[in-house]
Amino acid sequence: MQRILIVLSMFFTLANSAQDMEIALWDLEIPDSKKHSDYQEEQKFDDGKLSRASKVSEPKIYAFFAKENTSKTAVIIFPGGGYSHLSMSKEGFKVAEWLASEGISAFVVKYRLPDDRIMKDKSVGPLQDAQRAVRLIRHNAEKWNLDSDKIGIMGFSAGGHLAATLSTHYDKKVYLNKIEESARPDFSILAYPVISLTSAITHEGSRRRLLGENPSDNLVTQFSNEFQVSENAPPTFLVHALDDHAVPVENTLNYFNALKENNIPTELHIYNDGGHGFGLAEHLPNNLWPKLLLEWLKTQN
Repeated sequence: MQRILIVLSMFFTLANSAQDMEIALWDLEIPDSKKHSDYQEEQKFDDGKLSRASKVSEPKIYAFFAKENTSKTAVIIFPGGGYSHLSMSKEGFKVAEWLASEGISAFVVKYRLPDDRIMKDKSVGPLQDAQRAVRLIRHNAEKWNLDSDKIGIMGFSAGGHLAATLSTHYDKKVYLNKIEESARPDFSILAYPVISLTSAITHEGSRRRLLGENPSDNLVTQFSNEFQVSENAPPTFLVHALDDHAVPVENTLNYFNALKENNIPTELHIYNDGGHGFGLAEHLPNNLWPKLLLEWLKTQN
């Protein structure tokens, strides 16, 4: 605990100087982790900035504090990458910078990717990191000028699957929790998300990496989040493109229907064009969705 307190103190002090900072997600041992000598993180940089990461074994959070966060809102971002890598720039840092410029503090999570070499149960490894991220940021909300009741999440593609899993499995006991705060997000933003792991509409690579080659029907259902929505799911904003050939739009449509059936406040935007992985869509026909998201956040106070 002493280590994390020291790091957090330094993190907060420097963050107020408008610098991007990072902290270790876990203070000591990572739950149910294993060591593997050949498993080393691989990184790709563009213009000196981390753009892609894979083989993550030491998860981290990167913070982007808004200079004037009058609403005291925070968004925790889970980049996509098919559970094989993380698109840290396009679906992480760029989104966080945009949110911070709009007065919303943002946190990008470099989470562990499912792998039997470093996890006792790879199906819950990413969820452990996601739950921990929400609890850690909520635990430090006052210190970081945040409202602990305005901590939301955002996920892209497979990161959207992780965000949806957190939205429906936030109270699942996947590790021994030492922080009392809830892991339930106050709102959820899902962009072209993998929702279902059923063979008909899933992204096969994401399903295989998370559950293995021949998962049981029970395991598939457990992590197909359209079947896991309850009346306690957070308000949700959804965006997808009809011509997405990597993750069929039915993932989002089925999740929307499940939210509707449970009377969860939900907003859905489906674009005819855009394909998969459009991020903030600066140069695509669907580039209005970030503005629509900001308006939706206002309606959610």
